[in-house]
Amino acid sequence: MNTILNCLVQQHDWRILPLAVLVCAFSLLVALSLYSRARHVARRSRRAYLIATPLVAGLGVWTTHFIAMKAYEVGVQIRYDIPLTAGSLIIIVLAFAAAIHLALVENSRLAHVLAALTCGAGVAAMHFIGMAALRIEDAVIHWNIPLIVLGITGGMALIGGAGALPRRMGVKRLFLGAALGALGVCWLHFTAMSAVALHPVPGAHMPHGGAAEATMTVWLAVSVVLLAMIAAFLGGMVWWARHSSLGQIREAIDAMPDGLGLFDSDDRLLIWNRRFAAVNHEVASVLKVGVPFVDILRAGARSGFYPCAEGRAEEWIEERMAHRRHPTGAMEQRIGDRWLLVQDRKTAGGGTVTVCTDITDMKRDAADLAEARDAADAANLAKSRFLANMSHEIRTPLNGVIGVAQTLSGTTLDPRQREMLDLIQASSHTLQALLSDILDLARVESGRLQLCDEPFDLAATVEEAGRLYASAAREKHLDFSVNISPEARIWVRGDAVRLKQVLTNLVSNAVKFTSSGFVSLTVQAGLRDLHFVVRDSGIGISEEARARLFGRFEQADGDITRRFGGSGLGLAICRELADMMGGALACESAAGQGAAFILTLPLRIVAEPEAPTPAAPAAVDAVAETPRRLRILAADDHPTNRRLIEMILDPMDFDLVTVENGAEAVEAFDRSRFDLVLMDMQMPVMDGLTATRELRRLESEAGRPRVPIIMLTANALPEHVTAGAEAGADRHLAKPFNVETLTALVQELAATAPQTAFQAA
Repeated sequence: MNTILNCLVQQHDWRILPLAVLVCAFSLLVALSLYSRARHVARRSRRAYLIATPLVAGLGVWTTHFIAMKAYEVGVQIRYDIPLTAGSLIIIVLAFAAAIHLALVENSRLAHVLAALTCGAGVAAMHFIGMAALRIEDAVIHWNIPLIVLGITGGMALIGGAGALPRRMGVKRLFLGAALGALGVCWLHFTAMSAVALHPVPGAHMPHGGAAEATMTVWLAVSVVLLAMIAAFLGGMVWWARHSSLGQIREAIDAMPDGLGLFDSDDRLLIWNRRFAAVNHEVASVLKVGVPFVDILRAGARSGFYPCAEGRAEEWIEERMAHRRHPTGAMEQRIGDRWLLVQDRKTAGGGTVTVCTDITDMKRDAADLAEARDAADAANLAKSRFLANMSHEIRTPLNGVIGVAQTLSGTTLDPRQREMLDLIQASSHTLQALLSDILDLARVESGRLQLCDEPFDLAATVEEAGRLYASAAREKHLDFSVNISPEARIWVRGDAVRLKQVLTNLVSNAVKFTSSGFVSLTVQAGLRDLHFVVRDSGIGISEEARARLFGRFEQADGDITRRFGGSGLGLAICRELADMMGGALACESAAGQGAAFILTLPLRIVAEPEAPTPAAPAAVDAVAETPRRLRILAADDHPTNRRLIEMILDPMDFDLVTVENGAEAVEAFDRSRFDLVLMDMQMPVMDGLTATRELRRLESEAGRPRVPIIMLTANALPEHVTAGAEAGADRHLAKPFNVETLTALVQELAATAPQTAFQAA
């Protein structure tokens, strides 16, 4: 240690040493700053930093060594070998370059330590190559090996410690790293210099004295210039980085699809992009740095830029400024024939960022969508009206066909006439089923099909659905069975009518497509679901046909023979109804191996309702009243329907009065007394709903008993049923109706007619 101190004190000029240390620390600080920045910039921007960092660090350390050597005074003339001196500079620059690349490839503490040790090795190599470049007259250099080892290991340890500093130190890490690096370089240099001993050549004369004063001045000047160059380089890099970042930010702002303007805390314009000027082109001439935002508003109001400010410019400006001072969200602003979405956001420094988005196309698209929606609603309404009208127009003549055929079936016919009548009835029933399917599908599509949610007896509903096609199965000599597991004989909540519709459709298809074998309907109840399975031994369904089975107008036998007929809507409607009931409908089948349709529905068990207490039998008068013929009023504008009603009710003990429209029905009801009214809904002069309301009004004003009214109409949609009930009707029977259904309903309501019925006027 004494040797080292003696070397520093006795053999160095202390007027120069501080400059060497300062150059080393400053250059390393600059290099570390550049390296830190290189780690945070895009890869395409790193090249300048990767070149500048090793140059600054290598040149600074090399200059430190050179200045320190100029401060070295041994009393002899010292010269330098130019190639070796230049080689030492190249060595140190390459060492720093390798260290930087190593640290960038593996960004870890170990990589940073290895990079720092690489720098230390480069410093040691540079030092000893520089020492080899010394040319001392009439003397030779001898080295103290232990001191050399101490210098290298100590320097490497200090420089390696700079690489081991933790990242969380932030900016302090740069300064501490530069300090440790400079200390390591100085330790290595001065310890290695203390290991130098000069021995004169025998017989040679060693002149005393240091380097010439002029030479020292030159090198000091070179050092100062070098420091100035490093400082200028650092400033240039900082300016370039800032200019580059600001330029990139500016380019990004200008490339934004929205207009952006930045205002300071005094609401004066600082910066804006081209889009901001484009969407506010009427006030583009006043856009300049320092213009207040309120002046921009006034310029726009004066030029008619803001239609909402016409006639109330100052009031509108005040409202707009109030919103700007306390922004509550985006606001839409109409500007001529364009629309802007304006958003004001406050910055941390009290400024305001205004973003303007042109939403004219969005507004136009919204208007087009609204127009398209209205057109679709109108088309949907027109379709509904068309379906209702077509339903009415088709059901009315179909009602005549079915009713007359059913009435005719009660007469005496020969076998050939009976066969023709059966063909008429079968065709009319097919047409009726097709009409019902089309209407059901239309209601499902429009979302107007409503499901009931009522308790019902599951077993009774399933057995009723099975009974409808049991006779058809027997006629084909099929083994038909309905199997309900004990746990499925329960009451559940749901829509019994729609469930029965799905099951009857599946059973009907099974019977239709099975020529021999069996058809079965099985019901089981699980923990959460109900499982309905309809199996048959019929023709089966191929895999290709199953893929389109539930499509509309699709059938398993889609070839030209069309052996089984049908519309192809039944299964599509069944799938839609299953989905609406929260379940699923699937099919398992193979060609020629029968089919199984599985309907799964949620299990919603309810308690069985209590049976009503039977009413006590009414007392029988001692003297029975003489029976009288009940009077029925029928209103229908179609002569075929009026004649059909007459034919149906003629064999029964009723007096029938028929009229052509609602006005005649009201007049007849006011003039005479009736026990039952059959009312069509769609009639000229006065429709059935209006007539029904008039009948109830006459009853109320005259204090008459309530007469049952049946809406006997081709208007069969749910809204028609609801409208009839709201008008005052008691029942709704859709055309085409079954003769037995009508007669049973008439007898039921006639039996409940007021027994104090008035005599005919």
